[in-house]
Amino acid sequence: MTLTPEQLDALAGRCLMVDVEGPVLSDAEAARLQRMRVRAVCLFRRNVPDAAATRRLVADLKCALGDDILIGIDQEGGGVMRTLFLPQAPAAMALAAADDDALARKVGSAVARGLKSLGINWNFAPVLDLNNNPANPVIGERSFGADPARAAALARAWMEGHLAEGVACCVKHFPGHGDTHTDSHLDLPVVDKPQAELRDYELAPFKTLAPRAPALMSAHIRFPSLDAEWPATLSPAILTGLLRQELGFQGVAITDALNMRAIRERWGQAAGAVQTLKAGADLALVLQFADEMEASFDALRAALQSGDLAQARLEEAAERVDALIRRYPSVDDYAYAAEQRAADEALFADAWRRALTPHGDVPTLPAGQRLRLVVQDQAPSDGVSEAGLSASKLVAALSRRHALEVVRFAQRAALDWSTLPQDGVFTVLASTTRERYGRREQHSWKPDLHLALWNPYSAADIAAPALISYGFADAALEAASRCLAGEIAAVGRLPVDLGQPYQEQ
Repeated sequence: MTLTPEQLDALAGRCLMVDVEGPVLSDAEAARLQRMRVRAVCLFRRNVPDAAATRRLVADLKCALGDDILIGIDQEGGGVMRTLFLPQAPAAMALAAADDDALARKVGSAVARGLKSLGINWNFAPVLDLNNNPANPVIGERSFGADPARAAALARAWMEGHLAEGVACCVKHFPGHGDTHTDSHLDLPVVDKPQAELRDYELAPFKTLAPRAPALMSAHIRFPSLDAEWPATLSPAILTGLLRQELGFQGVAITDALNMRAIRERWGQAAGAVQTLKAGADLALVLQFADEMEASFDALRAALQSGDLAQARLEEAAERVDALIRRYPSVDDYAYAAEQRAADEALFADAWRRALTPHGDVPTLPAGQRLRLVVQDQAPSDGVSEAGLSASKLVAALSRRHALEVVRFAQRAALDWSTLPQDGVFTVLASTTRERYGRREQHSWKPDLHLALWNPYSAADIAAPALISYGFADAALEAASRCLAGEIAAVGRLPVDLGQPYQEQ
């Protein structure tokens, strides 16, 4: 059957998810989205400055595109929380350290309530990647740990709580991003493991949750034993053969962002969009560049016209997305009551407290004791998570119980540890970025205590007792301050092996 131009537009646009520039939808953007027949939009920190602005943006998107729409966001918890104005949920690894399925379920519900109050109906979480590689530069505390059974159980509980509130989830990054040395935002990682090992380990959480997850996100990673030619996002063997035929997944499959270098610098977003739809994905996530969004739309139309992309394939994809929207509609009548919000904030604070993990013998430092705090002045975004913890915010949190002498540095290379006073003042190093420590710091930095406030694996790099928080939300910092003063104990347990000190590549 020959498709009309209107039918071509509809099929192509329904298989794209795009983003918009800021918190206000411009007339030009609205016209472009309408022309492309898009009905799925991904939001980022730049789009969500506060609750009122976010609700207005969602309302404007629905006005432009219709009520049957997917509004997606990355709201994993920990360092990946796009909304600063909602209660700050614990990272997945914090929940793994607390090791309580019931707590994970409650946290998932609370995260969904915040999103629902904004009209957002799709959350790209939970992460099912098993972080068994301490050198992984991008997953880390976003993972529920290294044990397949426990990670799957905690992620399932989180997801069940989330779905019960009427907001869709999306497990990621299939078939597993936990054992990489490379960030796919920057390059194309390769996980060269035998199929049997992948099936026993990386795939285990996906096997468990595939029958229950409404959606799944692919990874921009090559797995030569699964497909010698294509990375997972573009692979028919992985997205159709493994995911659909072997695991029986029936939900929506969306790509990770195609503007990431792993895809964009090799194939481009437009060609990537066509190939991923051919491979078995249902939505191509095309971001950042308006001209490439339009080029992707045109490429899908052209592939349909030429027969390179089967009409039936896109109709199948569109029906899966339709079903997700019907099951999890964007609502505009849910009020996040002050009492419920306060309860959710208290829940998250309890989770952060229970996650706090000692590594070695962490001493008690009586309130009022003078401490020397060594901390990086600013912690910029790593491109995935939002910006890290500023020195000023940490100083404010720790000053509630201790007298601080603060040593700030702009970059690690600028700090010569030997220049610090040798006066017996108890010295605390705070790690506020995901970055690991190299040989120079490992050999010369000698704190009395290490506060690992983001990447737990950094605790392996510095020869000192460490207090690990898995994140730097206000409640995490308050728990760390209380623990240092002896008001509470650190009772979390590491859900991963920290491994050896980091070896620079």
